This record gives sequence, C-alpha cells and structure tokens, in this order.
Amino acid sequence: MKIVHVPCLEDNYSYIIIDEATKEAAAVDPVEPEKVLGVSKENGADLKLVLTTHRHWDHAGGNEKIKKLVPGIRVYGGSIDNVEGCTDKLENGDKLTLGSDIHILALHTPCHTKGHISYYVSGKDEEDPAVFTGDTLFIAGCGKFFEGTAEQMYQSLCVTLASLPKPTRVYCGHEYTVNNLQFALTIEPDNTRIAQKLSWAEHTRKAGLPTIPSTIEEELETNPFIRVDLPQIQERVDCKSPIEALAEIRQRKDNWRPRI
Repeated sequence: MKIVHVPCLEDNYSYIIIDEATKEAAAVDPVEPEKVLGVSKENGADLKLVLTTHRHWDHAGGNEKIKKLVPGIRVYGGSIDNVEGCTDKLENGDKLTLGSDIHILALHTPCHTKGHISYYVSGKDEEDPAVFTGDTLFIAGCGKFFEGTAEQMYQSLCVTLASLPKPTRVYCGHEYTVNNLQFALTIEPDNTRIAQKLSWAEHTRKAGLPTIPSTIEEELETNPFIRVDLPQIQERVDCKSPIEALAEIRQRKDNWRPRI
C-alpha cells in the first residue's frame, strides 16, 4: 500500500491510496481533480474510487469534476452528509476493497459535520494501517463542532479513533500541525513530547515538507483533545469530566491566537 500526499488549495491535503500489486487507486477528498489525476498518472495509478470524508466544499468540491474526468469512478461519502457527486452512500462499518490487498472500513465520526466519515485502511499484514480523518482528528487538534456536540466529538475522537491500533498512521485534511502544537503547549506546558514535536514540525514546515502522517500513538501522547480522559488534563482546564474538558478546550482553541 502506497499513500501519496497531494497538497491542495491553501492548506488542504488530498491523498492517493495505491494498491501496489494492481495499481488500482483511491483518491481521498480530491478537491483539485486535475492535480490529483496528474499525481496519480505520475505514479502509474488507475483511479477507481473517491473517498469523501465530509461535504464541505474544500473536501467534496472536486467530486463532480473528477466524475467527468474519470468516467465510471465511484464516489463514496457518508449517508447523511449530502456529499456532492456521491454515487455510493456509506454507513458506519461498511467495508470496501481496492485492488488485491487493500481493505477500507468506513467509520462514522460525526461532529464537524453530521455525516463525517473517517476511512480506516489496511494493506498487507506487515504494513501499518492508516486512517484518513478529514476534519475530525487533526495532528494535535480536532475540527470545530459545526454540526455536533462535545459528546459526539468525544465518541468520535476518544472512543472510535483512539481505539485503533497504536501504529495506525493518521492522515488528516489540513496542515494545521504547528498551530495546533503551539496551542497544545498552553494546555500542557510541561509535556515534553509536545515541545519536541513542535520543534520537529517547525523545521519540517520550513523545509516545505508535510508534517503528516502522525500515528494514533503520537496523538495519544500530544493531542489535548484526545487526552481528555486524563485527570491532569481535566484539572488544567478546571473541569470534572472528559466531555466537559473537551468542550472547554475547544472553546479555548476557538478564541486562541497563535504567536507570530
């Protein structure tokens, strides 16, 4: 299984997932279809599927165009998310295959949008799996609660995604990592893993490289939103429960401005 980043718009990522035995491929959130198709061709891949995480234009806005450019391509999206160009609606737990070795599991991860889907993708046994989390889980962050509640985001982050195998690689929808880690240090100023990762992320971005993927294990060590079960996190934000802490941290992040 090969995964290729395709930077799009200002700070979005689309991804191409390639089954190396057959060269069959899936595009995740191909908002700039021509660019995604160009990268696909450079890799000798044959696009068969589109995996849409959610309905927002900067993720689903290329679906109609890619259907014209690749006749017969299947476009998947959440059943209740009203995804542009969707040909196949997915429910939580639905399974897809790609090529000979790739298995895709749809995980309903609502809150940012009601029908948001994360895609858990596994290849050969010796390969670490991957999860494409759209705007639900970011590196050291999470999406805004546009269409849901703290309870829903807790279920999506801290139950559904946090329970995936720790080596699972996390591919999210935006390059927000430096900003998110700066904020994470305001919640946990003594967390050396956050400080170390921030330093790494700053150097990586200065080199023009993506900070993605992370892993579920790294997120459990550095992401304050997914760490709200820890008593020390709740204490830091004067809360008595994980869900209350998650709501409070999200509100603080919404009002926070990064250092220049």
